[in-house]
Amino acid sequence: MGALFVFDVLIQGGRVFDGRAREARFCDIAVSGDRIVAVDTLPDAQARTCIDATDKIVCPGFIDVHSHSDAYLLIEPQAACKLHQGVTTEIVGNCGASAAPLAGEYRMPSDWADKTYPGSWKTVAEYRALLDTVKPAINVALLIGHNTLRVGVRGYGDGHASEDELREMEARLAQALDEGGRGFSSGLEYVPGMFAPPEELVRLARVAAGKNALYTSHMRNEAEGLVESVKETLDVGRRSGARVQVSHFKALGRDNWHLLEPAIACIDAARAEGMQVAADRYPYTCSSTSLDIIFPAWSEDGGRFAVLDRLRDKATRARIRDDLLRKYDSDYWETVTIGSTLHPDNAAFRGQSLPDVARQLDMQPVDAVLHLTDSDDLETTAFFFGMSEANMLRVFDLPYVMLGSDGSLRAPEGPLSHDHPHPRAYGSFPRFLRMAMDGQTISLGEAIARMTSISADTFGLDDRGVIAPGKKADIVVLDPERVNDCSTFGKPHQFAEGTTEVIVNGIVAMRHGLLTGERAGAFL
Repeated sequence: MGALFVFDVLIQGGRVFDGRAREARFCDIAVSGDRIVAVDTLPDAQARTCIDATDKIVCPGFIDVHSHSDAYLLIEPQAACKLHQGVTTEIVGNCGASAAPLAGEYRMPSDWADKTYPGSWKTVAEYRALLDTVKPAINVALLIGHNTLRVGVRGYGDGHASEDELREMEARLAQALDEGGRGFSSGLEYVPGMFAPPEELVRLARVAAGKNALYTSHMRNEAEGLVESVKETLDVGRRSGARVQVSHFKALGRDNWHLLEPAIACIDAARAEGMQVAADRYPYTCSSTSLDIIFPAWSEDGGRFAVLDRLRDKATRARIRDDLLRKYDSDYWETVTIGSTLHPDNAAFRGQSLPDVARQLDMQPVDAVLHLTDSDDLETTAFFFGMSEANMLRVFDLPYVMLGSDGSLRAPEGPLSHDHPHPRAYGSFPRFLRMAMDGQTISLGEAIARMTSISADTFGLDDRGVIAPGKKADIVVLDPERVNDCSTFGKPHQFAEGTTEVIVNGIVAMRHGLLTGERAGAFL
C-alpha cells in the first residue's frame, strides 16, 4: 500500500508573515482542498506536494486592488506576469471602465476592442460565465464602472442625466452588483464621467452602499485641483454612505506637489469622523494613460470618434493646439515619454521622450502630440514623469494605503505582447517588497499587510489575505535574496524575479519559479 497523504500541500520551514502580524514566525502550513487547515510546527506531516521554504518568506497571495485586466484575462488566463509577482487576486473594473455591463452606445476601450475573445457577453453574469469557462489562474473581483453605465444609458456626450436616465443607471448598477460586482468605480478625468455632476455619483454610490459595496474613484483632477477633488470624493461617500477608495493617490506636476499634505489632511479628517476611507498607490513616480488625456475637456465631448473629427478639422485642431500651449509650458513636455503606438511609422518612438520624438519629426512638442494622436487614431499612450518620490513615500506611510498596479496584465508573447506598457504591469509588487526590504519605506511586515489582509478587509474578501486555518489557500513563497522587478520603461515585457511558489485556491500554479500550467482562479 502507498503512503497515507494527510494533506494536499505542505509548506515547511518558512519565515511566515501571516498578513496580520507585522512580525514573522517560523512554522509550517498545511493545505487540504482549497483551504488552509493547519499553521503550526508539523514535523511528521505528510502531503502529496511538499515545499521546502527554508530561508524563504511565506505570505498570503497578494491582492492587486487596482487593475484593468477585465478583458485581458479572457485571452491571457494564465496571467503569468501577475503570478511572477505573487499576485493571486485582481480587483478589476477600476477608473470607471469595466468589462460589463455593456449596453447602448458603449464601445470598449480601444486596447480591449482590437482583441479577439473566446465568446461574447453583455451582462456581469455573462462575463462571469465566460471567465469561468476560460479558467483564469488568478482570482478576479469586479467593480462596476460609472463610465460604462453612463455610456450605456446616455452615450458619450456632455450634459446632465435626466431623472429617467439616472433611474436606469441605478437599476443597471443594482443588477450588476447582484450578479457579482464588488463595488462602483468612477473615472472622472475620462469621457463621459468628466461631465457628470457630483449628485449623479451620489445617487449611484448610494445604490452601492445599499448592497455593502464600496465606491472607488479616479478623481476629477490629480494636479492643481487635487484638494477639491479629494473633497468631492469624500462628499460623495459622506452623502451616499458608501465606503470610499481613492484611486492611485498622488499629486501630479511639480507645481502641485505641495498639495499632497492638505489632501491627506482632508482624508484624515474624514476618517476621524468615522468615515471608512482608504486609498491605493503604485510604487513609481510616473503615471501612464492615453496621450490625449491632456486635451481640453471640450474637445472630448462625444467620445473617441468625435475627438478624431475635431483633430482632423484644421480650425478645431488649431484651437486644441492653442489650449495645450496655454496650459503647458516647455518644461512640461520634458516630463512626457511615448508608450504604445498604433501606426507602424510611430513604432520607433516607443520609449522615447516627447522632445526627442518632436526633433525627429521636425516639429514642436505640441505638434508632435497632435501628429501622434491623429495618426494613431487616439491609441497613443504616454508616460508622465510628474510625481515626487518624497510624496510617494509619504503616501505609503499612510496606514490606509494599499498597493494597486493601475495596470492590466501583459505577456512577453501573444496578443498582449505588442504594446509598450508601463513597467508597473510586471513589477509593482516585487518593487514594493524590495523598497521595504531595503528600508526605503514601511517595514516588510507592514508592506505585506498592505498587499494582503488590509486589501482583503477593504474589499470584503473575507476568506483571503490571511494565513490561518479555514482561510482560502492563496499563498506565495518568495526568495528574499532574489526579489526584483525587471521591467523597465525601455524594455517593459520582462517578468519579475524572486517568486518561487504560488498557490491559488489550494492548487500549485508556480513551482520552483516556473508556471505549472494549473489554473484554479475564481470569480469572487
